[in-house]
Amino acid sequence: MAKRPKLQDDFITLAHGNGGRYMRELIDHLFVHYLQNESLDTTVDAARLSIDLMSGEQELMVTTDGFTVEPLEFPGGNIGSLAVHGTINDLAVSGATPIYLTLNAFIEEGLDVAVLERILAAMAEACRESDVRVVAGDTKVVRRGQGGGIYLATTGIGLRPRALKLGLELLQAGDKILVSGSVGDHGTAVMLAREQFGLRGDLQSDATSVFPIAQSLLTIPGLRFMRDPTRGGIATVAHEMARACSSTVRLLESSIPVKGPVRAVCEMLGYDPYFLACEGRVVAVLAPESADAALSLLNDNGFRDAAIIGEIMSGPSRVVLETRLGGERILEELEDDPLPRIC
Repeated sequence: MAKRPKLQDDFITLAHGNGGRYMRELIDHLFVHYLQNESLDTTVDAARLSIDLMSGEQELMVTTDGFTVEPLEFPGGNIGSLAVHGTINDLAVSGATPIYLTLNAFIEEGLDVAVLERILAAMAEACRESDVRVVAGDTKVVRRGQGGGIYLATTGIGLRPRALKLGLELLQAGDKILVSGSVGDHGTAVMLAREQFGLRGDLQSDATSVFPIAQSLLTIPGLRFMRDPTRGGIATVAHEMARACSSTVRLLESSIPVKGPVRAVCEMLGYDPYFLACEGRVVAVLAPESADAALSLLNDNGFRDAAIIGEIMSGPSRVVLETRLGGERILEELEDDPLPRIC
């Protein structure tokens, strides 16, 4: 087997984004090497996709997202795996099966090529694990100081059964709220990776594909809605629900799974774990008679931290947290981002 050509430079330069030889080498030697598949053709301006819509039984679903993370690498992943998982997850919680991705990379001059290789390798592994393919993309290089190392923008394409009905408009008073695992892990792991405030730790980000979780929940009659609680955490998802159904969302502090390190960091720095990003969790709303079956299914499939954490109740549009002591605390909408550049 021929040895893969290696870039002559150890760091990204502006020449890698000028459309000439260096840019072609960057794409061919790194991006194509790691992300190659039968659908990726970097010599054309548009990709031809083979999608079987099964005579109208399925519909196309499209999502788009951007990723700016500091640091680029953190315990449990890096910006590359995060971009793949984040895009897949938006499709998965909509009830779709992810198939294709597009990728736009905005690389800052001076980025270490070795870092870029690790990011692309993580992207490739995440794609293989989820059986999705990058089919098109673009690369830009910006001047030193105008980017955070690398920014990624993705588009995801998937298929969903046309008969499937999920959405905020289906929520009703009495519905139960379920979360598939502990909350705030990603936001806290990224913060610890920055080693700010003299804090260090080995907490892993929860970043992963939630497609298996979503597919399991789709088998439960009475599933109304799913969301992956990224920026703004579960509290922000709760506010979306409260606005959509003009009702009160009541969360139970004693039932929400929060790991000890997450709770300790939040107590020290004044953060609220319910507003911290998760990147491998699902918040689901189910009819009251279906909630226990959904929880049992997730527990049986290995998601032992899954929990029923609240319900939708008649009342004003707001989010109320019932504390462990039996009191109540209103969770106001997030206004200031407590942790910039975490996803």
